[in-house]
Amino acid sequence: MKNVYAINEDSLRKAQEIIASGGVIVLPTDTVYGIACDPKNSEAIQRIYEIKGRPQYKALQVLLADVEDLENLGLELPSPLNRLAAKFLPGAFSPIAQANEICTLKTLSRNDAGVLTQGVRVPNSAACLRILRATGALAASSANKSGQESAQSVEEAYDAFGGSVDLYLNGGATKGHTASTVVIADIHGRDGIRIIREGVIPQSQIVRAIHENAGGLGS
Repeated sequence: MKNVYAINEDSLRKAQEIIASGGVIVLPTDTVYGIACDPKNSEAIQRIYEIKGRPQYKALQVLLADVEDLENLGLELPSPLNRLAAKFLPGAFSPIAQANEICTLKTLSRNDAGVLTQGVRVPNSAACLRILRATGALAASSANKSGQESAQSVEEAYDAFGGSVDLYLNGGATKGHTASTVVIADIHGRDGIRIIREGVIPQSQIVRAIHENAGGLGS
Protein backbone atom coordinates (compact mmCIF):
# COMPACT_ATOMS: atom_id res chain seq x y z
CA MET A 1 0.00 0.00 0.00
CA LYS A 2 1.40 3.39 -1.00
CA ASN A 3 1.33 6.53 1.14
CA VAL A 4 0.54 4.57 4.34
CA TYR A 5 2.56 5.63 7.38
CA ALA A 6 2.76 4.92 11.08
CA ILE A 7 1.99 7.95 13.25
CA ASN A 8 5.28 9.62 14.16
CA GLU A 9 6.93 13.03 13.94
CA ASP A 10 7.84 12.61 10.27
CA SER A 11 4.38 11.51 9.16
CA LEU A 12 2.74 14.25 11.24
CA ARG A 13 4.88 16.87 9.49
CA LYS A 14 3.88 15.33 6.18
CA ALA A 15 0.20 15.41 7.18
CA GLN A 16 0.51 19.05 8.22
CA GLU A 17 2.06 19.95 4.86
CA ILE A 18 -0.56 18.04 2.90
CA ILE A 19 -3.47 19.65 4.76
CA ALA A 20 -1.94 23.13 4.39
CA SER A 21 -1.56 22.62 0.64
CA GLY A 22 -5.15 21.48 0.12
CA GLY A 23 -4.61 17.73 0.29
CA VAL A 24 -6.69 14.92 1.76
CA ILE A 25 -5.64 12.40 4.41
CA VAL A 26 -7.08 9.34 6.16
CA LEU A 27 -6.72 9.10 9.93
CA PRO A 28 -7.95 6.94 12.82
CA THR A 29 -10.50 8.23 15.33
CA ASP A 30 -11.97 6.60 18.42
CA THR A 31 -14.90 5.24 16.39
CA VAL A 32 -13.94 4.62 12.74
CA TYR A 33 -11.33 5.80 10.27
CA GLY A 34 -12.00 9.18 8.68
CA ILE A 35 -11.10 11.03 5.50
CA ALA A 36 -10.17 14.64 6.24
CA CYS A 37 -8.99 18.00 4.93
CA ASP A 38 -8.73 21.70 5.77
CA PRO A 39 -12.27 22.86 6.69
CA LYS A 40 -11.55 26.30 5.20
CA ASN A 41 -10.52 24.97 1.78
CA SER A 42 -13.51 24.55 -0.55
CA GLU A 43 -11.56 22.61 -3.20
CA ALA A 44 -10.23 20.11 -0.67
CA ILE A 45 -13.72 19.64 0.76
CA GLN A 46 -15.05 18.97 -2.72
CA ARG A 47 -12.36 16.31 -3.20
CA ILE A 48 -13.72 14.42 -0.20
CA TYR A 49 -17.22 14.44 -1.71
CA GLU A 50 -15.83 13.18 -5.03
CA ILE A 51 -13.60 10.49 -3.49
CA LYS A 52 -16.45 9.15 -1.37
CA GLY A 53 -19.22 9.66 -3.91
CA ARG A 54 -21.00 11.48 -1.09
CA PRO A 55 -24.18 13.47 -1.78
CA GLN A 56 -23.57 17.22 -1.48
CA TYR A 57 -26.46 17.72 0.93
CA LYS A 58 -24.70 15.58 3.57
CA ALA A 59 -22.50 17.87 5.65
CA LEU A 60 -19.00 17.08 6.90
CA GLN A 61 -18.06 17.13 10.57
CA VAL A 62 -15.19 19.16 11.97
CA LEU A 63 -12.77 17.31 14.25
CA LEU A 64 -11.16 19.33 17.04
CA ALA A 65 -8.27 18.65 19.40
CA ASP A 66 -10.10 20.41 22.26
CA VAL A 67 -13.64 21.68 22.82
CA GLU A 68 -12.10 25.08 23.60
CA ASP A 69 -11.15 25.33 19.91
CA LEU A 70 -14.82 26.02 19.14
CA GLU A 71 -14.48 29.68 20.12
CA ASN A 72 -11.47 30.24 17.85
CA LEU A 73 -13.44 28.82 14.93
CA GLY A 74 -16.42 31.08 15.59
CA LEU A 75 -18.65 28.27 16.85
CA GLU A 76 -20.71 27.82 20.00
CA LEU A 77 -22.87 25.07 21.46
CA PRO A 78 -26.44 26.03 22.42
CA SER A 79 -28.03 24.61 25.56
CA PRO A 80 -28.35 21.75 26.37
CA LEU A 81 -25.60 20.62 23.99
CA ASN A 82 -23.03 22.57 26.00
CA ARG A 83 -23.87 20.49 29.06
CA LEU A 84 -23.78 17.25 27.10
CA ALA A 85 -20.42 18.17 25.58
CA ALA A 86 -19.01 18.63 29.08
CA LYS A 87 -19.97 15.02 29.81
CA PHE A 88 -19.34 13.23 26.51
CA LEU A 89 -16.37 15.03 24.94
CA PRO A 90 -13.81 13.80 24.17
CA GLY A 91 -15.86 10.90 22.86
CA ALA A 92 -18.32 9.56 20.32
CA PHE A 93 -20.63 12.56 20.66
CA SER A 94 -21.17 14.94 17.73
CA PRO A 95 -23.18 18.03 18.71
CA ILE A 96 -24.35 20.52 16.09
CA ALA A 97 -22.75 23.88 16.90
CA GLN A 98 -23.95 27.28 15.71
CA ALA A 99 -21.69 29.65 13.78
CA ASN A 100 -21.22 33.33 14.53
CA GLU A 101 -20.07 36.18 12.29
CA ILE A 102 -16.34 35.40 12.59
CA CYS A 103 -16.69 31.79 11.39
CA THR A 104 -14.92 31.16 8.08
CA LEU A 105 -15.46 27.40 7.79
CA LYS A 106 -16.54 26.20 4.34
CA THR A 107 -18.40 23.21 5.79
CA LEU A 108 -21.34 25.09 7.31
CA SER A 109 -24.99 24.19 6.72
CA ARG A 110 -28.04 26.42 7.10
CA ASN A 111 -30.93 25.01 9.14
CA ASP A 112 -34.65 25.65 8.65
CA ALA A 113 -34.42 28.77 10.84
CA GLY A 114 -31.66 30.21 8.66
CA VAL A 115 -28.94 29.62 11.27
CA LEU A 116 -25.52 28.46 10.08
CA THR A 117 -24.53 25.23 11.83
CA GLN A 118 -21.61 22.83 12.03
CA GLY A 119 -21.32 19.30 13.42
CA VAL A 120 -18.23 18.99 15.62
CA ARG A 121 -16.39 16.34 17.60
CA VAL A 122 -13.40 15.86 19.88
CA PRO A 123 -12.37 12.20 19.46
CA ASN A 124 -11.37 10.21 22.54
CA SER A 125 -8.24 8.86 20.86
CA ALA A 126 -4.68 9.81 21.77
CA ALA A 127 -3.53 9.07 18.22
CA CYS A 128 -6.24 11.19 16.62
CA LEU A 129 -5.72 14.09 19.04
CA ARG A 130 -1.99 13.98 18.31
CA ILE A 131 -2.77 14.34 14.60
CA LEU A 132 -5.23 17.18 15.20
CA ARG A 133 -2.72 19.09 17.31
CA ALA A 134 -0.32 18.89 14.36
CA THR A 135 -2.78 19.75 11.58
CA GLY A 136 -5.38 21.90 13.33
CA ALA A 137 -9.11 21.31 13.00
CA LEU A 138 -10.11 19.01 10.14
CA ALA A 139 -13.25 18.60 8.05
CA ALA A 140 -13.98 14.89 8.07
CA SER A 141 -16.28 12.07 7.07
CA SER A 142 -16.02 8.33 7.57
CA ALA A 143 -13.40 6.66 5.35
CA ASN A 144 -15.63 4.63 3.05
CA LYS A 145 -17.49 4.98 -0.20
CA SER A 146 -20.90 6.54 0.40
CA GLY A 147 -23.42 3.93 1.51
CA GLN A 148 -20.81 1.32 2.42
CA GLU A 149 -19.62 0.22 5.86
CA SER A 150 -17.26 2.58 7.67
CA ALA A 151 -13.60 1.54 7.69
CA GLN A 152 -12.32 0.03 10.93
CA SER A 153 -8.70 -0.18 9.75
CA VAL A 154 -6.33 1.62 7.42
CA GLU A 155 -6.46 -1.45 5.16
CA GLU A 156 -10.24 -1.12 4.75
CA ALA A 157 -9.87 2.60 4.05
CA TYR A 158 -7.19 1.91 1.46
CA ASP A 159 -9.38 -0.70 -0.21
CA ALA A 160 -12.07 1.99 -0.54
CA PHE A 161 -9.93 4.89 -1.76
CA GLY A 162 -6.56 3.60 -2.99
CA GLY A 163 -4.32 6.26 -4.51
CA SER A 164 -6.99 8.98 -4.49
CA VAL A 165 -5.93 9.98 -0.95
CA ASP A 166 -2.62 11.78 -0.39
CA LEU A 167 -1.67 10.20 2.95
CA TYR A 168 -2.93 7.40 5.20
CA LEU A 169 -2.05 7.45 8.90
CA ASN A 170 -2.15 3.99 10.44
CA GLY A 171 -3.26 3.90 14.06
CA GLY A 172 -4.30 0.25 14.16
CA ALA A 173 -7.84 -1.10 14.18
CA THR A 174 -10.60 0.94 15.81
CA LYS A 175 -13.11 -0.62 18.21
CA GLY A 176 -15.82 -1.15 15.61
CA HIS A 177 -17.64 0.11 12.54
CA THR A 178 -20.16 2.27 14.42
CA ALA A 179 -19.84 6.06 14.13
CA SER A 180 -20.58 8.80 16.66
CA THR A 181 -24.01 9.93 17.86
CA VAL A 182 -25.12 13.21 16.23
CA VAL A 183 -27.36 15.49 18.31
CA ILE A 184 -28.93 18.87 17.59
CA ALA A 185 -30.61 21.33 19.95
CA ASP A 186 -34.35 21.51 19.20
CA ILE A 187 -36.76 23.53 21.34
CA HIS A 188 -39.62 21.48 19.91
CA GLY A 189 -37.93 18.15 20.58
CA ARG A 190 -38.12 15.96 23.63
CA ASP A 191 -35.73 17.27 26.32
CA GLY A 192 -34.68 20.10 24.00
CA ILE A 193 -32.72 17.90 21.61
CA ARG A 194 -33.14 15.71 18.55
CA ILE A 195 -31.00 12.69 17.72
CA ILE A 196 -29.99 12.94 14.06
CA ARG A 197 -27.92 9.75 14.09
CA GLU A 198 -27.76 7.24 16.92
CA GLY A 199 -24.27 5.79 17.07
CA VAL A 200 -21.94 4.58 19.80
CA ILE A 201 -23.77 6.54 22.54
CA PRO A 202 -27.43 5.42 22.74
CA GLN A 203 -30.27 7.94 22.93
CA SER A 204 -31.20 6.71 26.41
CA GLN A 205 -27.78 7.66 27.72
CA ILE A 206 -28.01 11.14 26.17
CA VAL A 207 -31.45 11.78 27.71
CA ARG A 208 -30.34 10.48 31.09
CA ALA A 209 -27.36 12.85 31.05
CA ILE A 210 -29.63 15.84 30.34
CA HIS A 211 -31.75 15.09 33.38
CA GLU A 212 -28.75 14.35 35.59
CA ASN A 213 -27.03 17.62 34.67
CA ALA A 214 -30.00 19.97 34.44
CA GLY A 215 -30.02 20.86 38.13
CA GLY A 216 -26.30 21.16 38.79
CA LEU A 217 -24.92 22.79 35.66
CA GLY A 218 -27.72 25.16 34.73
CA SER A 219 -28.46 26.24 31.19
